[in-house]
Amino acid sequence: MPGRRSITSFLTHTPSPSEIPLAQALDTRVREAELIEKLEDGTVRCFACGHRCLVKPERRGICKVRFNNGGTLFAPAGYVAALQCDPTEKKPFFHCLPGSDTLTFGMLGCDFHCGYCQNWLTSQALRDETAGVMPTDITPDELIALALRQGARMVGSSYNEPLITAEWAVDVFKVARPRGLKTAFISNGNATPEVLDYIRPWTDCYKIDLKAMDDKRYRQLGGVLQHVLDAIRMVHERGFWLEIVTLIVPGFNDDEAQLTQAAQAIASVSPEIPWHVTAFHKDYKMTDPDNTSASTLVGACEIGARAGLQFVYAGNLPGRVGRWEHTFCPDCGDMLIERYGYVIKRQRVGSDGRVGRDVGQHRRHTGADHAAALRGAADHCHAHPGPPSVIITLAEFWRQWSAARLR
Repeated sequence: MPGRRSITSFLTHTPSPSEIPLAQALDTRVREAELIEKLEDGTVRCFACGHRCLVKPERRGICKVRFNNGGTLFAPAGYVAALQCDPTEKKPFFHCLPGSDTLTFGMLGCDFHCGYCQNWLTSQALRDETAGVMPTDITPDELIALALRQGARMVGSSYNEPLITAEWAVDVFKVARPRGLKTAFISNGNATPEVLDYIRPWTDCYKIDLKAMDDKRYRQLGGVLQHVLDAIRMVHERGFWLEIVTLIVPGFNDDEAQLTQAAQAIASVSPEIPWHVTAFHKDYKMTDPDNTSASTLVGACEIGARAGLQFVYAGNLPGRVGRWEHTFCPDCGDMLIERYGYVIKRQRVGSDGRVGRDVGQHRRHTGADHAAALRGAADHCHAHPGPPSVIITLAEFWRQWSAARLR
């Protein structure tokens, strides 16, 4: 079996008894929210997520962690409830800093209530009395110092829905960026234009979960399908590096019609957006469906390819899905990155935009596949884990490619 990538957890991720109620502990770890519109009688409209909650004084939003106190909306800040350094491919981002690690932090609360949530201890806090872990106080400077000590190349907000704690994520990212770290949201995609514009100056990468293509199924999870489809387009238009994930749950979203609609929806925005189809396993409240089979994932990947998507990946079942773990050039079909799960076994894309066939032998690709193969988070691409010099801007890449075409 190929070598494993390390995963380092920094918190004990189990419920912690405390004399202080969790809601009280969280309500003291806040800052004034910025994603708001103040209305009459102390009511506040919140723009942190697609629910756009109208929060009256002394009430909470759907997420349970943004609340109105005396006409001022407060948002979580100054703590983490989950903290881990693990492979960037686990987020998953396959086209950003391959082979690198990401320091990933999470808080508490979510605007959805998915019955199969794998992070329910953090996401369903204050909604489910069996969920919730006590917060651990930390500053943005301490988080970034930890990321640098661990050798991480990126910092990501995840484990609960990061949109509802966007102000805190931006506080962290404002420290991360000057230290040379890339930044990411790992999100359910229930976004608004306001929150995306707010985070964009400080955020490179954005992962969206496209959970189903049936609005009734989405509403069972607490969301609205159109909100997520709109977010996919808005994220792409704003220049985030975007990758999309669909967790395939047997009997919920695994039918050919939904998978085809999902692939077509993504391709209509851009065929270069990577689509990850991943395997469900029984968790939280959803223990009836069977775990997703490798053949189901392979079938979903084939649907994505037929829809015109250039980069489709099968996740969570390493070594069992054939070619669908790897990155191939959409122009010539050459394998560019060979993977086993999160492990990079072989990589043939260099920072000069050349693909090595053998030692000392290289071939320059054409612009279309070059862009797709090398394009990275928003304004950069990365060829292999190494010094920062291997990261170039897309503008510089196009200048290099255009000059090569003219020679």
